Amino acid sequence: MVDLLTHLIEPHIQDLGGFEARRLLPSAAVTMVGSFIFFDHLGPAEFPPGQGVDVRPHPHINLATVTYLFEGALMHRDSLGTVQEIRPGEVNWMTAGRGIAHSERTPDNDRNREATLHGIQTWVALPAEAEETEPSFEHYPASDLPKWEADGVEFTLIAGTAYNRTSPVQTFSPTIYLDVQLAPGSKFTLPSDYSERAIYTVTPGLQIEGTEIEQHRLVVLKAGAVVSISADRTARCMVIGGEPVGDRTKWWNFVSSRPERIDRAKQDWQQGRFEPVPGETEFIPLPAEPPHQEQPL
Repeated sequence: MVDLLTHLIEPHIQDLGGFEARRLLPSAAVTMVGSFIFFDHLGPAEFPPGQGVDVRPHPHINLATVTYLFEGALMHRDSLGTVQEIRPGEVNWMTAGRGIAHSERTPDNDRNREATLHGIQTWVALPAEAEETEPSFEHYPASDLPKWEADGVEFTLIAGTAYNRTSPVQTFSPTIYLDVQLAPGSKFTLPSDYSERAIYTVTPGLQIEGTEIEQHRLVVLKAGAVVSISADRTARCMVIGGEPVGDRTKWWNFVSSRPERIDRAKQDWQQGRFEPVPGETEFIPLPAEPPHQEQPL
């Protein structure tokens, strides 16, 4: 299998205040896979009644955030006035463009009882020509996403194009983003349709070309490699990738092809020039130093 991959990335565990996230991108070895510049595996986390996720308003520029849950729920609010709950199998795609602020919290109904959160949070860098697009938000019900089954493998196409199917989720560059669930003894082949691809093992029990891959690993594949992924038990993995969009600078929640644009975003957030999130009175201050970790959502 060694000749089929470029990197095997282990997660960096982040304490996000009440629950953990496993951060795979960016890493010391790999900054991006296609346009994906950030990959967090959230939870699984369990909250007692009265507690939950409280990510206060914070800013983004020149990227899109993509939220996809396995369990639980989050309430998204942003400076456009959007208020949208997301549940398992649905997609929240927020295009930051020239600038947006948002919060993510456990919905009130879930906060009143024991709650679980488990999912994947990614950011994708926008192509240079789209970095300053108008900010926007789109929610996609689970029923809108392409789903199919083949030989014991269930596919959900979250975004992009794969296996002659295209997700309705708007993207700005060629993308593949799949949720794949495998029955014991099943397998599938990942074609070489994109120059950059990676496989994330959500669960144990997965093999690539017959080699066992530990749980919570991001396997970055070589360009042109066609690989077989199999499972010896019920298993789940994510596939991300696409075509590169060029180098990016990342600082805190800001991503851009232009370092000077990040400097301006810092000043804008510090001086209150981002539009506020209606209904929110809190916010996350700009870090004084380059932060060790970013807010995940």
